[in-house]
Amino acid sequence: MPPSLDKFVIIVGPHTSYLDFILGVAVRSVMQMRTHYLGKKELFQPPFGFIFKMLGGYPVDRSSSKNMVDEVVKVFDAHEKFSIALAPEGTRKKVEKLRTGFYHIALKAKVPLAMAALDFGNKEVIFSDPFELTGNKQEDFERIFAFFRNVKGKYPESGMHNLKIE
Repeated sequence: MPPSLDKFVIIVGPHTSYLDFILGVAVRSVMQMRTHYLGKKELFQPPFGFIFKMLGGYPVDRSSSKNMVDEVVKVFDAHEKFSIALAPEGTRKKVEKLRTGFYHIALKAKVPLAMAALDFGNKEVIFSDPFELTGNKQEDFERIFAFFRNVKGKYPESGMHNLKIE
């Protein structure tokens, strides 16, 4: 990420294995990025919950009716420097559609979107340049799908090659 970029949303995919988190934390450390992430609230409970908080996590109650997009936008507004990494699938399981929360967070917070591909097929992590979303969902998602289309996750059958918008 450009050092002058103080705020952004980064989506990381495909999310097919628990190893993605470990790899993401390692890459973040090597790149000296202070990027936060959202995780299901159960991860933040004792006895190991403190580790996830220490690693920059924010617990999310997925059963709640709270508007998570607005809550994350408030966090962006409250900080001069803030970035968050999200898995656009929302789970490690195979999905048919991408979640769109990341998209709405970036639009409402008026921050650029970046993408990181965990390409286990080629044993590399690939970053896109950050870009401003246009607000044209179809156009923006075509760019996102094009970036991830040929990336193979740890379990390729659960990858992002045939996804649609939520």
